[in-house]
Amino acid sequence: MKKLVTSLLSLAVVAGLSGAALAQEAASNGAEPAKHAEGETPHFPLLHPKHEHWTFAGPVGHYDKGQLQRGLKVYTEVCAACHSMSLVPFRTLGALGYSDAQVKAFAANYEVQDGPNASGDMFTRKAIPSDYFPSPFPNHEAAAAANNGAAPPDFSLIAKARGIERGFPQFLFDMIPFVGGYQEGGPDYIYSLLTGYDQQPPASVQVAQGTHYNPYFAGAAALAMPKPLSDGQVTYDDGAPATVDQYAKDVASFLMWAAEPHLEERKRTGFMVMVFLVIFTGLIYLTKRSVYANKEH
Repeated sequence: MKKLVTSLLSLAVVAGLSGAALAQEAASNGAEPAKHAEGETPHFPLLHPKHEHWTFAGPVGHYDKGQLQRGLKVYTEVCAACHSMSLVPFRTLGALGYSDAQVKAFAANYEVQDGPNASGDMFTRKAIPSDYFPSPFPNHEAAAAANNGAAPPDFSLIAKARGIERGFPQFLFDMIPFVGGYQEGGPDYIYSLLTGYDQQPPASVQVAQGTHYNPYFAGAAALAMPKPLSDGQVTYDDGAPATVDQYAKDVASFLMWAAEPHLEERKRTGFMVMVFLVIFTGLIYLTKRSVYANKEH
């Protein structure tokens, strides 16, 4: 009986893994959104985010500083017109490879509100490295009014907040660092969303006026934000391709860094802890053998 139950469970796990893998492959190849019966509530996103390869993936992943610098350029020239990063100070840009002078010069391109002064009035001044990326709008209501009623979200933690679970049974393995350790759901989602605007909605999907169809959007079949990127929009200093695909990868990596700037340190610490535990386990085993070597069992 036990063998029968074990066999059935094994078959169920294999079938689940196979089904999930096929679904993921179909989604990454641009499969059509799932068709829902009339009156049935659809599940969003209509397509699972594409699974990209990132330098910071895996237990020993690391950030590519060149890519982060390109992502910062895309953010400042495109995304910053609508999206703030109110939790990211300018001084942290030194981790991207910039000198203190470069960080200071970069911060000076922005103006922030300060005060009150001796007269009790607020005033505007140039930003310094200890300041945070300012919002392009004075308040949430102004942001919503300028964007057809939909206030653009803050980008400080967007790469961690927008992660899409891959479903059963994959999410079980995603939680185990040295087996799956998939923690790139946010960047995958951002990349897929930014490159998913050119698809045509199927006949079964109704797109409201003033919105834009994107099967990777987690909230609905369409969103208020129009396609933000186009080829040749941003010129890279290092000669990287000026394409939507490259822009999307670079800004997704930058936003992952903004959300988790200490990722490399965390992974190094985790790796050393795992090595220590392996050595410690070996020492415990050898100690046990030594203690009980002459004991009768």
